[in-house]
Amino acid sequence: MDHRLVHTTMGYYRVGEERRREAVDRVTALQFDRHGNRVWRTAQSLLDSEHVRRAIGEVTAPYGVCREPSNVAAGGHACPLRFRCLGCEHYSTDVSYLPDLQAHLADLLRSRERLMSAFEADDWARAQAMPSAEEIQRVRRLIDRVSGDPDNLTAEDRAKIDQAVAVVRRTRTVHLGMPRVGQPLPDVRPVRTLP
Repeated sequence: MDHRLVHTTMGYYRVGEERRREAVDRVTALQFDRHGNRVWRTAQSLLDSEHVRRAIGEVTAPYGVCREPSNVAAGGHACPLRFRCLGCEHYSTDVSYLPDLQAHLADLLRSRERLMSAFEADDWARAQAMPSAEEIQRVRRLIDRVSGDPDNLTAEDRAKIDQAVAVVRRTRTVHLGMPRVGQPLPDVRPVRTLP
């Protein structure tokens, strides 16, 4: 479109439903459960009804999706584990969440180091805030499994997966249960003066 900045073009660019579904099919082929086991073997076997079922039967969770029925019905606001998705059977992730998983691991390691240093807190508060070794190990194992699987693909297939991941990440909306706060609107009412 001859814009100097890609952000300007992105304001006009919309990913079509057909292109998005093709990207979802590719990424779904590389979907893993919390243990790093492949959930779907071939994206080609997904039918139209399966796309609809998946869109209705899951909700975005940190670094993946949740399929727990009451949490899905509540739009992601009814999870008793509260952001400990890697410990839940209803959680799954795919290769499109890999950058998020890597950032989460880095955040866990930073938090652990910060809490182990001279951070002033009561022992019970520090213990609850401290990321567990099990959680860190599980995130590492999942990252190794998710990132290692695409390495076994041909260069052409890897390029297609990378392109599909870019489309999926661009069309994904993430809501982690935090309230959204918008900018206050200006008061446009005219000021009345008394005569």
